[in-house]
Amino acid sequence: MKKKSFKISAKPSQWTFDKNVPINFDNHINKSVPFYQEFAWLAERLSDFYIKDDSIVYDIGCSTGSFVKRLSIRHKNKKKLKLFGLDVVKKMINFAKKKNSDKNIKFLNTDIIKFKFKKSDLVVSFYTIQFIHPKFRQTLINKIYKLLNWGGAFIFVEKVRSYDARTQDQMTQIYEEFKIDQGFSSKEIINKKRSLKGVMEPFSTKANIDMLKRAGFKDVSSIAKFVTFEFFLAIK
Repeated sequence: MKKKSFKISAKPSQWTFDKNVPINFDNHINKSVPFYQEFAWLAERLSDFYIKDDSIVYDIGCSTGSFVKRLSIRHKNKKKLKLFGLDVVKKMINFAKKKNSDKNIKFLNTDIIKFKFKKSDLVVSFYTIQFIHPKFRQTLINKIYKLLNWGGAFIFVEKVRSYDARTQDQMTQIYEEFKIDQGFSSKEIINKKRSLKGVMEPFSTKANIDMLKRAGFKDVSSIAKFVTFEFFLAIK
């Protein structure tokens, strides 16, 4: 199989979603994350239980705005629905604004640790919390719990660590084989891994659930999982 370059690279410990990443992001993540579209499909369907007239919805780490646009289309008949796409990378937000023209979506370039949220019925986060430094992570989850209305939900999809070293090694090898099958070269895989050192810090399934419960969430479920990627639903 001919290897294909996905035009996303970085130096060791210097991974960034800036530079040329926005234009290549959707193609890259669809190829590099197993069941990315299926997890997005699941989140879209779950949103039916939480989004209603007058709802406020936040997509934390919205990147190119693809998912929040899907929510806008799905709930186009909801009255006074407000959707916010938040991202710390200005180039991502600029790209999202050009790509999406829906009047009920507002894209904001902001640091979510400092951002002042309004009361919300749904918060979603796809593969974003893993990039928040662990010392700020619990504070952010506490904040999300507080901003949700009673009965609101936090949909949280992350890369997760395995519960022991042996299975972690096995899952890592399987994931790398998946990426090779998708057309990534061994060099691209190694370079990406090096660039993420100290930048991305996944927690285990248990650590994520414990973090959600410490924030106050009582109803926490692991809805779906494939190798090193897991879909959590936390309801207030």
